[in-house]
Amino acid sequence: MIAAAYDVEAIRRDFPILATRVRGKPLVYLDNAATTQKPRAVLDAIRSYYETLNSNIHRGVHYLSEAATKEYELARAKAARFINAPDAREIVFTRGTTESINLVAQSFLRPGLQPGDEIMLTAMEHHSNIVPWQLLGAKLRVVPISDAGELQFPDRIPPRVRLVAVTHVSNALGTVNDVRRVCEVARAHKVPVLVDGAQAAPHLRIDVRALGCDFYALSGHKMYAPTGSGVLWGRLPLLEAMPPYQGGGEMILSVSFEKTVYNKVPHKFEAGTPNIEGVIGLGAAIDYLSALGLDAIAAHEHDLLEYATKAVSAVPGVRIVGTAREKAGALSFVMEGVHPHDIGTILDQEGVAIRTGHHCAQPVMERFGIPATARASFGLYNARAEVDALVRALHRVREVFGG
Repeated sequence: MIAAAYDVEAIRRDFPILATRVRGKPLVYLDNAATTQKPRAVLDAIRSYYETLNSNIHRGVHYLSEAATKEYELARAKAARFINAPDAREIVFTRGTTESINLVAQSFLRPGLQPGDEIMLTAMEHHSNIVPWQLLGAKLRVVPISDAGELQFPDRIPPRVRLVAVTHVSNALGTVNDVRRVCEVARAHKVPVLVDGAQAAPHLRIDVRALGCDFYALSGHKMYAPTGSGVLWGRLPLLEAMPPYQGGGEMILSVSFEKTVYNKVPHKFEAGTPNIEGVIGLGAAIDYLSALGLDAIAAHEHDLLEYATKAVSAVPGVRIVGTAREKAGALSFVMEGVHPHDIGTILDQEGVAIRTGHHCAQPVMERFGIPATARASFGLYNARAEVDALVRALHRVREVFGG
């Protein structure tokens, strides 16, 4: 049961876009795994930056530059606390999980990569945790998943595996993986672990120390922050040993035509003018999530997911794809005789926004022998009444297709 103090109606009032009407009907936004809506606290932080602090950071000695730098670095400290990182210097700001993974691929893994070296992935990975490793030319060793969508991670890791890269929460299935066990197995074989936390950060309390991973990536726009903001956390010794990912301003201490001396961690990975307002907005989103409480959010969303699973499963012809015991945030399904794109189109006519397609996880679809799913994904502001609206819209789909 969710805590009585969790007032979802009051929370909804913090998100102006939720008052939108779509085709004459109230917006029911159930596409949170793609991106979340933004609370006034985040919108106000961005507006305040441009109205009162707008300046480039780290380089100026005037008031605006120093004030903007302070807010930017304060967001770094907030991000470190949010995931329980040992040191704020381990927080590298990126455009999101995709760039974070590419940074690790190019800066950590590419140096020293030998023909035949392997990356161990799971069969439920997002394309962002597949393609960067293929660009390196590394061999992919894929860990299978069960018919329920649960990870079947082995007790042993082959000797050619250079890195384990695993999603914390599947965007296509909602499965919550036992990342701590994955890290324990990998550590026993002295293999580093990167965790794709894009779908976990909005739903779960993240503790990189307790997980035991070596890298953790997350996206701001999945956790009520602006698009183009994100974090790569890495163990400090690893980051210090890695070469820069990009060259330019800010990532240097000195430059001559003969030699460049790189800046210290994390700045050597943040070349050029960063997404300053996005990072400040990320800090505001972290404050917002922390004030609500990650445990309270998780309890509310768990209640909502259980309610939705029962209600959607009762719709004639619907089959849930992904029935793991531990899930968060997402409910994927197919409907007999109806393509998921048609489901999404009809639901949109009812004001219900869901995602249809392969969800940038085509190997998952191949595993289950389907081209696509319809996915309803939940956030901290969703309510049971919105699940009821989803179910009514699904019955409308059945009517249209003669069900």
